[in-house]
Amino acid sequence: MKEIVNILQRVWGFNSFRPLQEEIVENAINGKDTLALLPTGGGKSICFQVPGIAREGVCIVVSPLIALMQDQVEQLERRGVRAKAITSLMSHREIDLKLDQARFGGLDFLYTSPERLKSRIFIERFKLMQVSLIVIDEAHCISEWGHDFRPPYREIAKLRTYQPNVPMMAVTATATQEVKEDIIAQLQLKNPTVFEASFTRDNLSYEVYEVQNKENAVVKWIQKFPDFCGIIYCQTRKSVKELANQLALNGIQTGIYHGGLDAKTRNEMMENWLTNLVPIMVATNAFGMGIDKPDVRYVLHYEFPNNLEAYFQEAGRAGRDGKSSRTLVLTKSDDMEKHKTLIEQQFPPLETIKSTYRALCNYLHLAIGSGEGETFPIQLNALCSTFRLELIPTFQSLKILEMNGDILFSESVFTPTKLKFLVGNTTLYSFQIKYERVSKMIAFLTRSYPGIFDYYFAIDEDFMAKKIGVSESEVMKQLEFLEKNGIIDISWKSDAPKVTFLHERLPDDHMRLTDEVYRNRKERAFNRYEQARNYITGKHCREQYLLAYFGQQSFSCGRCDYCKTQRKEQKTMLEIASIIVFQLKSSPKTLTELEHQIGEQYLPEIKQALQHLLLEEKIRFENGGYVFIG
Repeated sequence: MKEIVNILQRVWGFNSFRPLQEEIVENAINGKDTLALLPTGGGKSICFQVPGIAREGVCIVVSPLIALMQDQVEQLERRGVRAKAITSLMSHREIDLKLDQARFGGLDFLYTSPERLKSRIFIERFKLMQVSLIVIDEAHCISEWGHDFRPPYREIAKLRTYQPNVPMMAVTATATQEVKEDIIAQLQLKNPTVFEASFTRDNLSYEVYEVQNKENAVVKWIQKFPDFCGIIYCQTRKSVKELANQLALNGIQTGIYHGGLDAKTRNEMMENWLTNLVPIMVATNAFGMGIDKPDVRYVLHYEFPNNLEAYFQEAGRAGRDGKSSRTLVLTKSDDMEKHKTLIEQQFPPLETIKSTYRALCNYLHLAIGSGEGETFPIQLNALCSTFRLELIPTFQSLKILEMNGDILFSESVFTPTKLKFLVGNTTLYSFQIKYERVSKMIAFLTRSYPGIFDYYFAIDEDFMAKKIGVSESEVMKQLEFLEKNGIIDISWKSDAPKVTFLHERLPDDHMRLTDEVYRNRKERAFNRYEQARNYITGKHCREQYLLAYFGQQSFSCGRCDYCKTQRKEQKTMLEIASIIVFQLKSSPKTLTELEHQIGEQYLPEIKQALQHLLLEEKIRFENGGYVFIG
């Protein structure tokens, strides 16, 4: 107990765990298999990172998304924890080096995708590692009942063949009863302890409103609460741009975030939002991973996602500080029919998928029987133009081919240039004397990155150019010169989508799609659509419906739009006054904040109650807000 609290304080600066975290951590430290279900914002990563540090050896974390791995590795490294990730975007030499670090005790955490677990090089090194814990993040991906099924997750259980005594922990934010049972079965967890937090969020209201003009509704909402931090979710990049432009025309500046932005712009948008310089972010679902901003007062869905799992995760990013916050869905009469069309587009005809695979291989000049393990950058527009393909069916076909275990498809993930020296100091010094042109660059690299002879380091070409007094294009030329002469091994920066082939190119008549990837998954997608449609259009307590979907029981929340309309009586002024006193005891609040927390329908009663409390000298007005004085 004392040890894990010390780790929590030393690494994260926290003095205590959140609910269930401590029990989950202790279960893993004691070597028991664990299934942990914690809602968004519940602190899942700490549940496996603390035991990963406490137990002897390297913790293997299996994660489905490169961006998610990169985010967690960067956060751990900033805290002084030795963590690395191996992905399809790395060279074989870099992967080899990181696996050796894990094997010889140089890492506390090694993140990897499920597809990498099948490679011969990983398996051979894994057998020789001292492994403390195997963690399966986003564990719902293992279940064909889940909303984000990834067949390669089924390979994870094979790791137990090589190291049967290493405990496993599966973590996820959302899972129905079928998914929970499937996770346990597919991972072959041994008498697992299941921890499931309540999904009830007493400080959140789930609200759905049918409107005639969504853009006007968003403008009115923001104008009513202009200082509140919020996220507005759209389903496409086009919608993000159009809505942000419309808001700008109404004098409302927002950040935008989607997968098509370059890394520099994404980072700037994120920083402006995190610091409240621009408090509103209009975004696709690409915005959210690794975000733990506590003061998000609302999450507004301009467009509803395809399933309740995604909605629940996105809505859960509001109110992580425990203060009253709202989640709103704006809907129009034809929205759900549009949703149905989008789901149909996710499953192109089988012949389209096969022709996409054939076009991709031809575009990359892959012969039948070649390509296994190779990674290529691709430009989707160029692929479609060359072979006269439609963009959306091609994109969805690539996603299905990934599900089928044929390829890895990484969508626009920025990776910086990384390099290491391949020669020793003596050879490098001789080369430096012979080629004075690159002397400054070599000196800069050796001074700035002392371990660059042993490890790969990410570099910033613009920063380097300024330091050595040359243009960025000259930096690129010098790096190419060093690579050509065998001085460095380098992986160049890229923001383009990439495809990795998981097996050699197959003849056209050998391509097969499994039922669980196509037919069964399509059927379940439409079932989830029906659940989402019922949530939007049904007459019921929103929170009660959501929790029932995830197998939890609850009473009517009293906060959602439906519950508010069902209340027969209005609150009296004295009841409102009592609520205001309760709110102000925790912290001072403005009239706008009180209206937001109590409900704008009570604005006249709120103003009347404030006057009453001021006359009673129970509160006072100062610095633009109301303060409780007793």
